[in-house]
Amino acid sequence: MKISLEAEEIDRVIEMAWEDRTPFDAIFSQFGLREADVKALMKKELKFSSYRLWRERVENCQTKHINKRNPEIDRFKCSRQKLISFNKISKR
Repeated sequence: MKISLEAEEIDRVIEMAWEDRTPFDAIFSQFGLREADVKALMKKELKFSSYRLWRERVENCQTKHINKRNPEIDRFKCSRQKLISFNKISKR
């Protein structure tokens, strides 16, 4: 991984990686991390058992990869979630 991240950014990447509806493309657009970089970060930051559970979840999740997603899903986040623009939470 070539990009250095602050602790808050690492926490946000991990949170986004665990979210089913957040594709890897959203993580790339906000942090510049490709799928392989996210996997390496998760392996480094999580306990091995947690990493293994996450990997199984990602492999079976159709919404983490844009080309596997249902075309009706056209957003990265829940409509009820606060607006997020390049990882800066803005007020409604």
